[in-house]
Amino acid sequence: MNKAALFDKIEGEQFRKEAAKFNVGDSVRVHTKVVEGDKERIQVFAGVVIGIRGRGLNQTFTVRRISYGEGVERIFPTHSPRVEKIEVERQGSVRRAKLTYLRNRIGKGAMAVKEKDTLVAA
Repeated sequence: MNKAALFDKIEGEQFRKEAAKFNVGDSVRVHTKVVEGDKERIQVFAGVVIGIRGRGLNQTFTVRRISYGEGVERIFPTHSPRVEKIEVERQGSVRRAKLTYLRNRIGKGAMAVKEKDTLVAA
């Protein structure tokens, strides 16, 4: 068995069973497990996905939100066991792979991502 096949087999066991379907520009709520002493609780981080990088088991995504007038970003591994679930609140329509330009904006402009138009068949 060569190294690539061995890596694929090990990685296959670590993948998330139901992968969340989200893209850059979507508003998401990420439920993460937080351990405090001997207790474990779920903490929610809601914001806009401004970037996705990596692939396979090493894939991460960055979520940005405005908290008390200050921009806060967190990077989450997609297949981490600490990430309980990822909920998509709103799908965004963007034309870029990375939304780093949102870092320079303030107020409502910092969260301005156009909502994806859904066509309704008549």
